[in-house]
Amino acid sequence: MSERTTGEAIVETLIANGVDTVFGLPGAQTYPLFDALYRRRDKIRTIGARHEQTLAFMAFGYARSTGKLGVYAPVPGPGMLNTTAAMCTAYGACAPTLCITGEVPSDFRGKGRGHLHELPDQLGILQRLTRHARHIERPQDAPAVVNAAIAAAMTDRQGPAAVSVCWDTLGESAHIAAGKAACIPAAPAPDPAQVSRCVRLMCEARHPMIFTGSGAQHAAIAVQALAQRLHAPVVGFRGGRGVVGEDQALGLDMVAAWHLWSEVDLMIGIGTRLEIPFMRWGSMMRAQRALPGRKLIRIDIDAAEMERLDTDGPLVADAEEGVRALLAQLNAAGYVADGDPGRIADAKERAAVEIRQVQPQMDYLDVIREVLPRDGFLVEELSQVGFTSYFGWPVYEPRTYVSCGYQGTLGFGFPTALGVKVANPNRAVVSITGDGGFMFAMPELATAVQYGICTVTILFDNAAFENVRRDQQQRFGGREIGAQLLNPNFKDLARAFGVEAYGADSPAALRSALQRALTVPEPALIHVKIAPATETSPWPFIMRNQ
Repeated sequence: MSERTTGEAIVETLIANGVDTVFGLPGAQTYPLFDALYRRRDKIRTIGARHEQTLAFMAFGYARSTGKLGVYAPVPGPGMLNTTAAMCTAYGACAPTLCITGEVPSDFRGKGRGHLHELPDQLGILQRLTRHARHIERPQDAPAVVNAAIAAAMTDRQGPAAVSVCWDTLGESAHIAAGKAACIPAAPAPDPAQVSRCVRLMCEARHPMIFTGSGAQHAAIAVQALAQRLHAPVVGFRGGRGVVGEDQALGLDMVAAWHLWSEVDLMIGIGTRLEIPFMRWGSMMRAQRALPGRKLIRIDIDAAEMERLDTDGPLVADAEEGVRALLAQLNAAGYVADGDPGRIADAKERAAVEIRQVQPQMDYLDVIREVLPRDGFLVEELSQVGFTSYFGWPVYEPRTYVSCGYQGTLGFGFPTALGVKVANPNRAVVSITGDGGFMFAMPELATAVQYGICTVTILFDNAAFENVRRDQQQRFGGREIGAQLLNPNFKDLARAFGVEAYGADSPAALRSALQRALTVPEPALIHVKIAPATETSPWPFIMRNQ
């Protein structure tokens, strides 16, 4: 044990856990933390931002693209609240993040005196938005509290965690044990009886289909082996894409999967809420527990998921361990699949033709896919090209398609892409965004330049929140309100920040600009002007049976 401040103990504990980056915006209540970060900058780097929301989205992108913990540090009160959009996005997308924030001085905590940045029950707010939140009462408690938060973020169903500490406590010194890594509990071993039940269902099925979610990203090799053993096609929606590459025979986009759906008699969900069959192909307005004529197997580390749907074969386990247990029993049973590769190939070919009608988005996505390396990252955004990418962007490798999941957080894309690039400096990162979403975090162009974060942002500018405009035109008699956007000259704006800017008025021009941008070691923005109201709606391919 040695004497150190609470801030120093927090930093040493982060380092012991292998954390190499903190996204942080310092303020009066957190100065001792940032001073400790400065003095350990040989082991851990700190990247700032122009807004607290961006800190959390950068941490989200860091976590989403790597599976490692993303850490960020805002000031308390309004600073912490500014991060909550990203916090709930990490919750929905099962991305392990850790928020470290301050509090009012300990003598004021809970007294409602209106101290600087005071919130009524800040810890209670954090507990409702995270999987785990605790307060550090004494300097000696810092290592244990931080490790408990890290373990909660990284264990079972991963997600956000938070730690708070009072202003005075953060700078207080005490004899504190050296930082040690958190103990991450092992996942529960698959129950043999549950495995046997699932294997019986698989042996009885004629046309199984595998659905993957965020919880399957780390289990790609095992899932691919199961798909091949069953001759079962695999489809993911947003967070589950890339587990089986869509250039493989069994890897499908959701349009191709739809063409096989009528024959499916067994759904196998791996680390997923099964949004495709139960909501996108079912109903977004009525909560269904079962789909008649189809059995359901669920492999999920969260036992609560088994109660949310009528599950014929529940298997509470880590995705990789659960799938490997299934493979072992299938092999022991001598299972032989009766697959028909031709029908899967036909469905893929049919889908590839159909989605060509979504223009000009598909032509632009084709160009980006052609230029971006196989292991490069695409970060989507709520925009017409982003929605089209749900099915029109072929995903080849795990974690390379970065989505905000079910929260649908407008404006997440550009700042998330910055975090993806920080975590993966030697891989290409492209952010596709609309003009509306981009402006949420536009000042972070300065952050990209300051820290040399070399993302390429492709900004599709249609001068509108196009989904809103289209719905108001089609469903509300053309009564448009709040949908039109008056935009700046985006190329001049980017150059004012020191960002290399290009223009592209066609897919061919985008190809040329993107090829240049990816070879230049600096952040870049490509502005693509889209004539208003000319984009084909992608929604008929995303929503069925509505």
